[in-house]
Amino acid sequence: MRSSNPVFSRRGFSRDNGYAGFNTAPQAGGAAVGAQGTNPYATNPYAQQDLQQGAPPQAPVTTGRMTMDDVVMRTGTTLGILVVTAALAWALLPVDDANIGRSYGIGIGAAVIGMVLALVQSFKRKASPALILSYAAFEGVFLGVVSSVVDNRIASGAAMQAVIGTLAVFTAVLVAYRAGWIRVNRRFYGFVMAAALGFVLLMMVNMLFAVFGGGDGLGFRSGGLGIMFGIIGVLLGACFLALDFKQVEDGIAYGAPKEEAWLAAFGLTLTLVWIYMEFLRLIAILNSND
Repeated sequence: MRSSNPVFSRRGFSRDNGYAGFNTAPQAGGAAVGAQGTNPYATNPYAQQDLQQGAPPQAPVTTGRMTMDDVVMRTGTTLGILVVTAALAWALLPVDDANIGRSYGIGIGAAVIGMVLALVQSFKRKASPALILSYAAFEGVFLGVVSSVVDNRIASGAAMQAVIGTLAVFTAVLVAYRAGWIRVNRRFYGFVMAAALGFVLLMMVNMLFAVFGGGDGLGFRSGGLGIMFGIIGVLLGACFLALDFKQVEDGIAYGAPKEEAWLAAFGLTLTLVWIYMEFLRLIAILNSND
């Protein structure tokens, strides 16, 4: 099973000389788009057995295999750096009338650097903790500035509401996944991929119309349509989380190398940032319509 996450989407599980690892394949762009042939299960023996027999295989007896503790620790470290740099950006980059241009420019620059680092890591065969933590630091600066703008100039308390919403979605999906209420199978994967591709393409078209035509483009990020697409974005983020949980579960069950926990942390961070940004946009739209 490959995740919707741009990190996980280019990796499937396979055995190589007695231990488990990840295959790599070209990655399509976008926050929710990845491709590896036409069958998402073709390179993942565990996913195939899971579908056919309903039970995971026994992980090979090796040392240095990824565990849930590894994933939790590295995800906590990555998110911790992101939160710290976001808090510093909020405090040190004011968004009053005299400084908003400079602060927003720094935030956009940090976002571009973070995106480049994310892409570099996504195409690397192995996890690079330095790249992942650097991405988290620059992404935190961007989120800190954007959150400050929305919170101080559009909707007071928006950042905390978005954080609470993100945590609520994460908890709800985790509980539903562990309880078996969400079944991550081929049909689920195909549906999420199709929905995500359509969502990303529509947002790109809307952005192009906004850049060249001015205003809100096609209106997908304002008014009633904006609210609808904001809700769809949050729901897609929840689906990404379910796919990411499945990817982590597969990796642990199939004996992925310990260093792959950094990729799990990276992928989960990307998904949580997606959900947070969708909540922040949704809150901003709802308040701007008041």
